[in-house]
Amino acid sequence: MPSADTPSAIDCDALVIGAGPVGLFQVFQLGLQGVHAEVVDALPVPGGQCIELYADKPIYDIPAVQVCTGRELVERLLRQIAPFAPRFHLGQEVSALAPRDDGRFDLRTSAGQAFIARSVFIAGGVGAFQPRQLKVDGIERHVGRQVFYRLPAPALLAGRQVLVVGGEDAAVDAVLQLADASDEPGSTARPARITLLHRRATLTAEAGALARLQAHVASGLVHFEVGQILGLAQSDGEPPLLTAVQVIGDDDHQRHLATDLIVACLGVSPKLGPIATWGLALERRQLVVDAAHFETSTPGIFAVGDVVTYPGKKKLILCGFHEATLAAFAAAARLRPDQPVLLQYTTTSPRLHQLLGVATPAKA
Repeated sequence: MPSADTPSAIDCDALVIGAGPVGLFQVFQLGLQGVHAEVVDALPVPGGQCIELYADKPIYDIPAVQVCTGRELVERLLRQIAPFAPRFHLGQEVSALAPRDDGRFDLRTSAGQAFIARSVFIAGGVGAFQPRQLKVDGIERHVGRQVFYRLPAPALLAGRQVLVVGGEDAAVDAVLQLADASDEPGSTARPARITLLHRRATLTAEAGALARLQAHVASGLVHFEVGQILGLAQSDGEPPLLTAVQVIGDDDHQRHLATDLIVACLGVSPKLGPIATWGLALERRQLVVDAAHFETSTPGIFAVGDVVTYPGKKKLILCGFHEATLAAFAAAARLRPDQPVLLQYTTTSPRLHQLLGVATPAKA
């Protein structure tokens, strides 16, 4: 890959790839070791699976937390790492990685951001989450103009006939955001029409969200249609403009729905992506690490969470937290070979209290 030694390259001690719960806790553990981290994630917000798959569903196996939602867990982790002020580079994935002769690594993201990292931590879960695509002939030419896989900027929504496709949390949330914007007086993001299309009459989302959606449907602000997209209707011209979709209902009746903007919320699927091309040892598409340091087959590149495999590995968040802790200690030893890495406790260590920005308790 081209050298990352450019004025825009970010020089850092640690680059964490993945902003899910384990990646966020990795930032915390690195912070306790005095190692500042930059964080890259393919999603536009931190949280990984917790946000994409179960934001409002309960989690019962986080130590000392009887129950919390995925969203609440992410919010707590973000508050926990706030003292270390990590910088997030979201909506982009690390597309290239190459070792340097001096032991550092050149990395570049899909957005063109370059890094020079002394250590790399892959906390990519089961892979970078990519939105599931609408499988309709000819739809690719409209992506980014009239077809989106997340709600676009509000300015693009004004006066548009917006069709949201999907039947789970993300689709319901998107419709509610559109409806809420339409309810705001003088809103610049008010769509001309909001339609939710799902292949079944049953939706899967949090009960409160479904109740709000039903109220909007009853008021006529939101239209709900059952069916699947078969094809597109387009205007003449170059580029052609999307004007409607052909839909088949559960009764096999076909009809046209006028629309000029589609937001497809069909969930996400994880892809290991470029990681598979970085020359790291893999076993069944998981990174092989040693369970003492969580270093991969390339020294200086660590991996934690669901992306790794080792004897006895369990795909649990709390196991990922353990892995992140040991990886941080190992990285600190590598980054500062002339300094001992001491085990200190947050209950008593003035140094850790200083890093965390809290007062050291007075001695009795």
